[in-house]
Amino acid sequence: MRDCLFLVADKNMEGMLKGFFSRDAFHHAVGCGHFDFDFRQDLVVAHGQNDPGLYTRANEFLQPYANTHRYAVVIVDAEWEGSPGKEAISQRIAKHLANAGWADDKGCAVVITPELENWVWQDSPHVCSALGFDRPFAALRTMLETEGFWQPNEAKPDRPKEAVEWVLRQSKKGRSSAVYQQLATRVTAKGCTDQAFQALRSALLRWFTPVE
Repeated sequence: MRDCLFLVADKNMEGMLKGFFSRDAFHHAVGCGHFDFDFRQDLVVAHGQNDPGLYTRANEFLQPYANTHRYAVVIVDAEWEGSPGKEAISQRIAKHLANAGWADDKGCAVVITPELENWVWQDSPHVCSALGFDRPFAALRTMLETEGFWQPNEAKPDRPKEAVEWVLRQSKKGRSSAVYQQLATRVTAKGCTDQAFQALRSALLRWFTPVE
């Protein structure tokens, strides 16, 4: 029996998880106990479905793994055309998890508001490096504030995806899953204040208790 299945909506989410869980002793970054992770067995991308597809059909992707994984996590964005909102998405994904075999606290629906790029933005030189920006993070934030992507005194940009895309255009670097994978291998989990990431962290702490 494998420890935990991760079902994600697209390649960028896949890159983020690959990068994070490829770290040595990644569980220390989360604060949980050790668990085995092999992206070939434990990470599933709903190719061609994206967030709306997982909202409506997550159980179909989950069911083949009901007898192979103890726990399951589904990660989707909250913002997409026709989205019913974070709470409705979370409730629907929780039902998919229960119907597929992960009832009670064996499944976790992670809904990122507004989208995955919210996990990118933290005060770190590694963010600048991954986005191809060769100046300090403070300079990058000032530029994003000037361009209207980031409001003063706010912890995250209002439009995190558009902010990422704008920086990549300035640095003439293509947007790809490799950017997200590079980011996740370097930035600290402690610097991520996003509520969805904290929900994921809390689930992993419950499932995999740290050893004293």
